[in-house]
Amino acid sequence: MSADAITPVFVRLKLSLLRNGLRQSGGRKAAYITSAVFALLFAALQLIGLIALRGHAHAESVVVLAVAVLGLGWAVMPLFFPSGDETLDPTRLVMLPLRPRPLVRALLTASLVGIGPLFTLCLLAGSVIAVARGGAAFAVGAVAVVLALLVCVALARAVAAANVRLLTSRKGRDLAVLSGLVIAIGAQIVNFGAQRIGASGLGELDPAAGILQWVPPASAIGAVHAVSEGSYGLAAAQLALTAAALVALLALWSRHLTRLMTSPDGSTLPGAESAAKERSSAGPARLLPTGRTGTVMERSLRYVWRDPKTKAAWVTSLAIGLIVPVFNAWQGTGSVYFACFAAGMLGIQMYNQFGQDTSAFWIVAMTISSTRDAYVELRARAYALLLITLPYATLVTVLTTAMLGDWRRLPEALGLSFALLGAMLATGAWTSARFPYSIPQEGYKNVAPGQTGLAWISIFGGMMAAALLCAPVIALTIWLNVSADGEAWTWLLLPVGTAYGAALTAAGLKLAAPQTARRLPEILAAVSKG
Repeated sequence: MSADAITPVFVRLKLSLLRNGLRQSGGRKAAYITSAVFALLFAALQLIGLIALRGHAHAESVVVLAVAVLGLGWAVMPLFFPSGDETLDPTRLVMLPLRPRPLVRALLTASLVGIGPLFTLCLLAGSVIAVARGGAAFAVGAVAVVLALLVCVALARAVAAANVRLLTSRKGRDLAVLSGLVIAIGAQIVNFGAQRIGASGLGELDPAAGILQWVPPASAIGAVHAVSEGSYGLAAAQLALTAAALVALLALWSRHLTRLMTSPDGSTLPGAESAAKERSSAGPARLLPTGRTGTVMERSLRYVWRDPKTKAAWVTSLAIGLIVPVFNAWQGTGSVYFACFAAGMLGIQMYNQFGQDTSAFWIVAMTISSTRDAYVELRARAYALLLITLPYATLVTVLTTAMLGDWRRLPEALGLSFALLGAMLATGAWTSARFPYSIPQEGYKNVAPGQTGLAWISIFGGMMAAALLCAPVIALTIWLNVSADGEAWTWLLLPVGTAYGAALTAAGLKLAAPQTARRLPEILAAVSKG
């Protein structure tokens, strides 16, 4: 079948998949429409902003960097959102009599249907308008927009085809947990860059733009600026580079499609040697306590390592807990007290402990027959969290203190962190028993429909309660720092904060245990919903 014959079929298939997906539920339709409206509104505002840059001395640097970041986004999108577009999986077409080359053209055309390509088109058009001067530049700009758009789409498709075996496996979906890390780091880098630009002007972008104007798809926009400056040879080289990148991506995509449609899938089959090694070694689990405590701790740590949703939450918390204090210290605007952010972010992981088990909680529920059993269960889960949180909070606090050079405040910062962690463990244990909710295993939702109110009460109510419980240590810290002779005694905040946090944790577990034992049926029903 020729590309001309199958291309309309694939375009209609893409539209049908989109339409049928929206018919599944009103919530999904509302979410899609809302996201589409916001994306298009942002695209329109961005287009207006780029047009307003026209005539600015550093307009080229801004648009070249914007298009380069856009291309990077298209490259990583399939890795972070493998289930966002069903047509990204070409293995669904292996039983059809289709050749790779016509299939590439048809899929490329179908990929131009959607909000993402429309958003990209608006940004590219605005970039051309910002730097083009003269009829020749606008003519080259029309070609540049098409080439850059096709490069972005082909890049996403080539990455998806190269990794589709991994992305469609359960283990491969763990790549999505990196999205939280990238977003957290990216937000801080953008914030830091914006502050630098605000202090020094857009001229700070020129060196980076000078390099990126030779990297497709940004090279296409560089060609438009080159024509505006009368450098036609330079423009031809940049356009040729973009076109060569498109041809190379299409060839790479075609090669991966050929391999996918002619070779068996062995990506999800573990090697016999690695499987035997895993079975023969208990690893660090041998260091855990014996009995129920050690078993529960090992189960909790395995969830952190293997369950995609749990791992995503931990990776995001670890990243943000480090980035916020360190980036602020790096910029010279931080404080050692920002290190408490690490303990706070990881303390959140104590909330909704039973919801993390989902429907498998019934196995745990079968082993809880008394308040004592519930107490040991909750205590072991808190121990597992402390194995990671205590050294991590200490490391972040020491690193932040070292970057600021304020070693005198290290004991009080550590004491506050440990007190906050203890308060969050206490409130997390209690809200886990009192306000449990289900975490869907599929998709990117972290709360089952109809349980959003429970999640808000559990997390934000618990965090407010933890802040109130920390008030005595906070008040003591303030009093010692403002009093005349109190500065010499601030070192006491470390043992006081540690002891206070431990006491809060013990009290919280004692209060949560009878709630857990008494409400087992309600907890099981809540965490199994959805």
